[in-house]
Amino acid sequence: MNIEIRPARADEMEQMGAVGAYVYSGSFGDTPDNIIAQSNQPEWTLCAFADGRMVSSYSAIPFTMRANGKAVALAGVSAVGTLPEFRRMGIIRRITTQSFADMRERGQSVAALWASQAAIYQRYQYALVTMQRSYTVDTVDIRFHDADAGAGDVRRIDLESGYDIIKSLYIQFVADRMCYIHRAKPLWLHNVLEERSEDGPAHIAICNDATGQPCGYIVYTVRAGRVDHPARSAELLIRDLVWLTPDAYRSLWSFVARHDLVGRVRWQSAAVDDPAEELFFEPRLLGAQNREGIWLRIVDAPSALATRGYDAEGSISISIHDDALAPWNNGVFRLDAAPEGAEVSITSGEGDIRLGSKALASLYTGFRSARELAAWGLLEGSTAAVRSADAVFATRHAPHCPDHF
Repeated sequence: MNIEIRPARADEMEQMGAVGAYVYSGSFGDTPDNIIAQSNQPEWTLCAFADGRMVSSYSAIPFTMRANGKAVALAGVSAVGTLPEFRRMGIIRRITTQSFADMRERGQSVAALWASQAAIYQRYQYALVTMQRSYTVDTVDIRFHDADAGAGDVRRIDLESGYDIIKSLYIQFVADRMCYIHRAKPLWLHNVLEERSEDGPAHIAICNDATGQPCGYIVYTVRAGRVDHPARSAELLIRDLVWLTPDAYRSLWSFVARHDLVGRVRWQSAAVDDPAEELFFEPRLLGAQNREGIWLRIVDAPSALATRGYDAEGSISISIHDDALAPWNNGVFRLDAAPEGAEVSITSGEGDIRLGSKALASLYTGFRSARELAAWGLLEGSTAAVRSADAVFATRHAPHCPDHF
């Protein structure tokens, strides 16, 4: 049987939707014109065909990712699936191998995905690099240990008027962060502002500082009858919360607390370094839980290292030794990093630190430190080299990606 691997044509996108509908058991819709078919472009796809029939789907959506203050081209891998009768034939491995070469040619130095199964993608050297923190709290328990509720003025605003404001605030908020995606309007509409019948319409509230300048926002929905409580049966779901100052953060939470008929507030996409647990009077009542976020893969190591942002000056040579799917990553690279920019050159020798592509993704994003990776046997190097790597790869914030794709 001949398996052809190539991008789908425009007239084959419904086949891609049909593969996704079956593989994901209707999670994205049961009809061929489901969200998988609608949200992808033929030029982003790389699919497998048997006798003209699509049997495996794959897409790499072009995004831009924040990398500690710099913009890095990211391939957002999505819609990966193979019909069961064509599994265990190495098709996805062939597609993945070809896609990495295509990504490199397009200048996409990193790839990321939301993994249906971690076991699949660890085989391809993807590493877990973010976590999603969720809170579930009653409005009566939203108060701070120092009794400062925030002085910002928070007012609701309609979606049409608020879009440009929250977009500007988001750009400022993510500027120096790691793994956040630049949001084009379709991503805003799909992930943040979409009206979902089960949740109700989206609302926007803007926080203004003492000078009247916007300094934060919250996007949320409210629905009655979701909580078993005789007086407060409504649930408030936070879709997005952005703040430029600590006062804005407190003010937005205080605004949420003023919803007197709400008995439960849920926020499912907070970062692990979100300050609520440090600020709340009784942080245990937040019900904080962490769950898996995105997985990231270094596609082009020299380019990824050179385009990332760094806060400290330092030079370190990095030896990568195990990349069978992207062999151009194997070698020793000297990284000369500084806040003004970085340079990467090919060098020789053993390398100050030695690690695989998967471990490099963890170090690159700041999700794992060199010290942790060394302790677990995933990175080799002298004590001085490990300390140097930790200084060079330190990030200003924990890596986070609240957007699904």
